Amino acid sequence: MKSTGRPVLGAALAAFLLIWGPGSSLLEAQNVENAMRAIVRVRAAVPEEATTARTLGTAREGNGILIDASGLILTIGYLIVEADSIEVQSSTGTFQADFVGYDGDTGFGLVRARSMAGIPPMPLGESSRVEVGDRLLVGGFGEEAQPVRVISREEFVGYWEYLLESAVYTAPAYPDFGGAALISEGKLVGVGSIFATFTLSGVGRLACNMFVPIDLLKPILQALVHSGRSGLPSRPWLGINTAETEGRLVVTMVTPGSPAEQAGLRRGDIILAVAQQPVAGMAEFYRRVWSTGSAGVSVSLRVLQGELIHELTVKSADRNERLRLSPSRPGSAPAGPTALLSRYE
Repeated sequence: MKSTGRPVLGAALAAFLLIWGPGSSLLEAQNVENAMRAIVRVRAAVPEEATTARTLGTAREGNGILIDASGLILTIGYLIVEADSIEVQSSTGTFQADFVGYDGDTGFGLVRARSMAGIPPMPLGESSRVEVGDRLLVGGFGEEAQPVRVISREEFVGYWEYLLESAVYTAPAYPDFGGAALISEGKLVGVGSIFATFTLSGVGRLACNMFVPIDLLKPILQALVHSGRSGLPSRPWLGINTAETEGRLVVTMVTPGSPAEQAGLRRGDIILAVAQQPVAGMAEFYRRVWSTGSAGVSVSLRVLQGELIHELTVKSADRNERLRLSPSRPGSAPAGPTALLSRYE
């Protein structure tokens, strides 16, 4: 991932004019240039004993977006969860940062830089207004802003017990996607999560990125800042990865020590039903599991193991309780975010 040490602001202006044309106002162009200044580099070190170290590594790097004047930075959570050391690089220097919060349901993560003076934060837009065909910008730290089109607004289903109802898919793919900013009219409307492929009718298979819509942050932002969690009831977590294969839902991995392992689920098992209700795919499976109650609820599964069908009861858990919270997390937030939060409560 290339990092020049400062955002390429002239390129942002050029990209803006390329998308919206020479008739675009100078004010609109300035909004985009200011937005690019708010993008930073996030680097995190995670101890080897952390739960996520095996799958996500111990040295993580990606983008973040300054969203208020107190140094609050929004990023994609997998970059900073369980980190014991975080630093951010901006156009004015490199600074230490503190872990603030993580929400596994959306995937958002927050850190606070200890010094970000003189850099304007990026205002939050409305992802609900983003539609298929819209022309937007994707920005990463030290990179040229990339013009993209929205190619889909539909659900995203992750094999790690993750589901978004209306994710934003854009193309062409942006290589430095982790924590990248999806920008509309100078405002943040999404945070980069993954590289994906998407089949577009009449076009074929496209490389693209999935962005987490910014509207998902607004209802939970205050709780994340003040407690590190969303404040919503935790979903029941089983501890399995799944895949849809030939119309069947197959267990591809069972997390060691997880509720699923303790209940007897194994790699290669086929999940047939949840609470006596048949399931045909990952999205339906997650929705049925989550509809049984909050974390800690017992979930009844019908599972095909080899040639035998078994009824298994999984005592679900709160996934967050397995995570190692950063020791650098501040006990309380300064007054800075209040004005930002009041606009969305």
